[in-house]
Amino acid sequence: MSDDHASRRSSRFEDELIGLDPDDPEVQAFAAHLDRMERCDPAFTIEGSLRGVADFAEGSNRAGGLRWWLAALVVCLILAGVLVSAWDTLGDLVGWLAR
Repeated sequence: MSDDHASRRSSRFEDELIGLDPDDPEVQAFAAHLDRMERCDPAFTIEGSLRGVADFAEGSNRAGGLRWWLAALVVCLILAGVLVSAWDTLGDLVGWLAR
């Protein structure tokens, strides 16, 4: 897999990022950004959904200040929704079992 990534990286630097230093960390970050922007995976699969969550987590880790707090708020709201749904489902299950 690393050979595939290295060949894709070298072709990107030969085709689109001509003249830029492939060892420069900023250029590598830009190339990774271009790879993320051009990725066309289906989002309706489990792998696509997990990749979307991973992209969100990586983006929120790179963010700072207000953007980081908003990402943390989104995560907390999602977790609160999951907890409320689980609580409601368990309550319905206990009520059904008590009959």
